[in-house]
Amino acid sequence: MSITSINKLEPMQLLEQLNTKKNTTDTQYDFRNIFMEAASNVVETETDLANEQYLFATGQTEDTHSLGIAASKAQISVDLMVNLRNKALESYNELMRMSL
Repeated sequence: MSITSINKLEPMQLLEQLNTKKNTTDTQYDFRNIFMEAASNVVETETDLANEQYLFATGQTEDTHSLGIAASKAQISVDLMVNLRNKALESYNELMRMSL
């Protein structure tokens, strides 16, 4: 049994790049990339979860804890995407309420 290290989430790396950019066109592009990366992360983790569920159901896996880990990763990626969406909507609504 091998133990794999926990990797840093890709959207957080994009946020670090966002803080270092000074050009507004690059910032808009990075903001879009954050959402695209989060969406692709959700799809990837859901695919991994489905694969782990299949392996568990058919008895092809020996480590039963991998199903729980895959489920946790999928839930965290969905939570991240939902929070990003909520913050973006809050920001948009705040901008719409501002008076010129």
